Amino acid sequence: MTGIGYDVHRFAENRPLILGGVTIPHSHGLEGHSDADVLCHAIADALLGAMGLPDIGYYFPPGDPACKDISSLKILEKCRSLADGLGLAIINVDSTLIAEAPKILPYREAMKGHISAALGIPPERVGIKATTNEMMGFIGRKEGIAAMAVAQVEAR
Repeated sequence: MTGIGYDVHRFAENRPLILGGVTIPHSHGLEGHSDADVLCHAIADALLGAMGLPDIGYYFPPGDPACKDISSLKILEKCRSLADGLGLAIINVDSTLIAEAPKILPYREAMKGHISAALGIPPERVGIKATTNEMMGFIGRKEGIAAMAVAQVEAR
């Protein structure tokens, strides 16, 4: 079974930029109730969709005080737990970050390590790519970052 996920967050001052569980030096972080890790959020929605479950907001409501500043790796761990409970194995995830800055390549392997550990799959089953929006739209104006992901699960 396959699922698709998409997430977007606007930049915010005085917040760390966390992508794939990695804190990346940058002038701005991302706005959100959790750590606003747009990459993990897109992957979580892809996994939840593949399992036929409600989206990330169902499990981690934006107004829930317990979710304030939560690490999005915990969200991925919840997805893994849900898969286990349904007798499903996470096969792989593939994702794309869409941003004008910062450069992602120097942090890609660390992101893969964090995500694979949270999901309980080998790092080679986690795809992370990056692209720009060619200076168009809100991403091109450097107002935020978007991410897309697909995930595959199957019965154990």
